[in-house]
Amino acid sequence: MADRSKATDGPTVADEEAYDYHTLPDWDNDFYNEEEILAFASALSAPDLSPSEEDLLHPEKPNTEFITALNDWRPVHQRVRGKQNIRHSRTKSRRRAKKKRDKDETREGWTYSLVKYPLLFVVLGWLLLLGVLYMLTRLYIYLYEQCVTWRGKRDRLRKVLRKQTSYDDWVKGAKELDHHLGSDRWKEDDEYAYYDSRTIRRAMEQMRNLRGQAENEMKGRSGNGGQRPIEELRRLIEACVKNNFAGFENPRLYSETYYGTKDLVQSFVEQVTASLQLLLLSDELTQAEKRSLSKHLSTNFGRTALCLSGGATFAYYHFGIAKALLDAGLLPNIITGTSGGALVAALIATRTDDELKRLLVPALAYRIRACNDSFGVWLYRWWRTGARFDSVEWAKACSWFCHGSLTFLEAYQRTGRILNVSCVPSDPHSPAILANYLTAPDCVIWSAVLASAAVPGILNPVVLMRKNRDGILEPYSFGHKWKDGSLRTDIPLKSLNLHFNVNFSIVSQVNPHINLFFFSSRGTVGRPVTHRRGRGWRGGFIGSAIEQYIKLDLTKWLKVLRHLELLPRPLGQDWSEIWLQRFSGTITIWPRTKLSDFWHILSDPSMQRLARMIHNGQLAAWPKLKFISNRMAIEKIIEEARQATRPDNQPLPTPLPDERTVRNVLSTEDLQDLLAKAKSSNGKVEVPLHVLSRSNEHSRSPNPYDEHRADSPSFSKRLSGWFGSRAGSPSPRASVEPARPTMKELRTAYSDNYHVRRSSVTLAELKRQSGVFFDDPDPDTEYSQDEFATEDEVETDDELIHSDRSDGYQDTGMSGLRVRSSARKNESDQHDNATVDKDEAAI
Repeated sequence: MADRSKATDGPTVADEEAYDYHTLPDWDNDFYNEEEILAFASALSAPDLSPSEEDLLHPEKPNTEFITALNDWRPVHQRVRGKQNIRHSRTKSRRRAKKKRDKDETREGWTYSLVKYPLLFVVLGWLLLLGVLYMLTRLYIYLYEQCVTWRGKRDRLRKVLRKQTSYDDWVKGAKELDHHLGSDRWKEDDEYAYYDSRTIRRAMEQMRNLRGQAENEMKGRSGNGGQRPIEELRRLIEACVKNNFAGFENPRLYSETYYGTKDLVQSFVEQVTASLQLLLLSDELTQAEKRSLSKHLSTNFGRTALCLSGGATFAYYHFGIAKALLDAGLLPNIITGTSGGALVAALIATRTDDELKRLLVPALAYRIRACNDSFGVWLYRWWRTGARFDSVEWAKACSWFCHGSLTFLEAYQRTGRILNVSCVPSDPHSPAILANYLTAPDCVIWSAVLASAAVPGILNPVVLMRKNRDGILEPYSFGHKWKDGSLRTDIPLKSLNLHFNVNFSIVSQVNPHINLFFFSSRGTVGRPVTHRRGRGWRGGFIGSAIEQYIKLDLTKWLKVLRHLELLPRPLGQDWSEIWLQRFSGTITIWPRTKLSDFWHILSDPSMQRLARMIHNGQLAAWPKLKFISNRMAIEKIIEEARQATRPDNQPLPTPLPDERTVRNVLSTEDLQDLLAKAKSSNGKVEVPLHVLSRSNEHSRSPNPYDEHRADSPSFSKRLSGWFGSRAGSPSPRASVEPARPTMKELRTAYSDNYHVRRSSVTLAELKRQSGVFFDDPDPDTEYSQDEFATEDEVETDDELIHSDRSDGYQDTGMSGLRVRSSARKNESDQHDNATVDKDEAAI
């Protein structure tokens, strides 16, 4: 449940201490090192090893002078041509030279060149007309809602709701507005078309009964007999705790009221959390069973992530979103940011909860100093470098938000939060990356934040920096340069699902070019449609239908421009992606902006303006907290169980082998005793066979095959047999070759002789190691074939050791093939020895 207590909240925007920058943690510490900044500046000035698209299509021609040698028969006094003749000949050579292809091969058709620009102008004109019609439609819907929907008491209650400064007061106002609109009757009715109420009710009742029986059994009361209730409750939880089980996490269930959802859904969430706590605290389940259960539930239920979009200085609205989640105790551990959102995400992921509560205040504007240059300075810089801001100065200012030169792994170790930053390479053909402690653990956070904010024309592409073992910064990924992540992946939902199993996303979207086209015709979470008491459409059905049609038509023609490659690529970037990518999530939060924000889109905020942005961000997040709290209530129990049941001192993810299956592994004490005996007996030691023998419970029934088989014929007999077959006589190979043993015979024989072969190998290894301390190896010493097992045999032994698992599974595939390979090799060696002996005897 969300924390509604004001005592645990940070300072509000109305408190006086929220405007005192001396109360900020580390307000006087810049957190940057001059040597690290110089290393970053040196990496920026280094030549780029990855050419961009413009360099590949328009390569610079080197100014090369060609000299032709004369032969020895030319006259010594050669007549030299004048400068005018040389210049004239060069002009002729340029005319004769063919023009190099500087366009993409897919655009070489004459129809493309002929139709491209007329079609481009027609599509752009139609898009402009659709844009005007869309704005008129939205204006009609706004006037309809103001004149028809919001009137009387409901309008007064809504205005009071927008003036609240704490979540507790907002909840009281939201309940009063729901009661006035008649939403209480909707909550009491279980039936709804957007979830399976029958399945939810049946699962909740069965869960309540089993939990009661399990509690009675734990208190010592006798049960009904049969299977234990705790086992049945476990199976029921495994079946029900899944992402959006029976639709209980459908956003439409929270879009009919300002606060809350169906009473049946709320009761189901409470029963699930109570049952999970009972299972994970019960003594009837072992630690291994609890670990397996928590892992299974975490995989099926998934995780939650907070996604912060880009949007220049509009990203400061994210501070209000983060403050609302932090005060309610619902801030997810997985946070991703892009462009301006990457700066906010870096601040959240590198600070603890106590530090954040003192940082997310209007006084934070004191540390925001990225856009304090005058008009003349940035205009001269843009004319000289092609970018408005300096990357080195931004690196100094960004270091404070990232707590110095922390890497992604160091930030995760400091706060336990997983920071993700989207970066796009300057090469348009390379894929984008999502930097985090898994994909780029040594990457410095402030360099990734700068790369994610490097919009063409605003900030030049930068080099990612990494921290080596000595703590020195150096270029990351061969010094390639990166730029704004919003150009391709503003909300990287696929990558988050791939790396961290994220299937529930909280998106804070503040991009101004997207905010203009956001419209929810049937309401959104915590913001229902009040027209016809929630059963209507915003602006009426006709108004919503026209809005949907125009928006879909806009999307269609934008896709036509992209797929037909009609749009030019200024600054080497495909700008169609800023409209056609996905910008929403499971919950999408759109803070209420003002027209004046567009004027200050590239300027530092004042404390008063930042206070308004934080408050508007909180007002936009508070309606979503009920939905988020129901989700996080289940997820937190599962994650806490995974941490509590995680085994200690286990560096590998695979479990250790069972002690019953492996009895031929010598312990440290055994090796020390053997070495002591070897020293006392001049290097000779005997290993007890009971230490190396296999367990009797894993032994197989003896069924050896006949090892006394006829010798294979020699090479001379094979030749004579071949000539005989040419004359019509039978081949000795066909008459002498015995039948090959089956897999069962090989495995049985291997099982019988296992401890002998294994003992000989171990004795040879101990003798070789002990010989280092006592004597030098004798090159004339001969060893038997059993003392030096082949690589196939050693792999076979290891495979057989680990194949006998406690669960009863046997590995009959690769180990059998290796045994057969070893048997064929031994058979071939015996045959070659026999052949040599017969040939020597014949000679």
